[in-house]
Amino acid sequence: MRMRTVVHSSVLDDELKAARIRELHAAGDLHRVTDEQVQQLLVFDHAVAFLRITPVAYSPGALVIRQQSLITALIDLFELTWARAREVTEPTHRLTPREREVLALMAEGRSNGAVARALSITEAAVGKHVASLFAKLELPATQDDNRRVLAVLAYLRGAAR
Repeated sequence: MRMRTVVHSSVLDDELKAARIRELHAAGDLHRVTDEQVQQLLVFDHAVAFLRITPVAYSPGALVIRQQSLITALIDLFELTWARAREVTEPTHRLTPREREVLALMAEGRSNGAVARALSITEAAVGKHVASLFAKLELPATQDDNRRVLAVLAYLRGAAR
């Protein structure tokens, strides 16, 4: 049995939870990360689904669903979320929202000046964000590699949906 799980990016801010997710991922479970809100849902063998309902935060409770058409719709919704989410192993989850904005504009082929104008910040601020994302993406300066291209490739692999 293999489990696929989509977690909200805020979960990775908790070191204990992040370590557990990485441990499960290393053991063979598949995990992806999203910035979208997620609803806890468990689908077992395409036959039954459990949708967490919590009228009060952290209270137990689940809706048991056996209607096949509803389960199919929930699976389709999960698959769409899965496709848009990025791999938990991608380093892009460490980027700030502003760094993600800068990287998204870089992926559109924009220069630092164009990024600065689009975000209404200075070009120097863009340079700081770019340097920070290079560090977070673990892209050292080398003679052979273009870090800007490598950063965009990392973005496209992990967060471009």
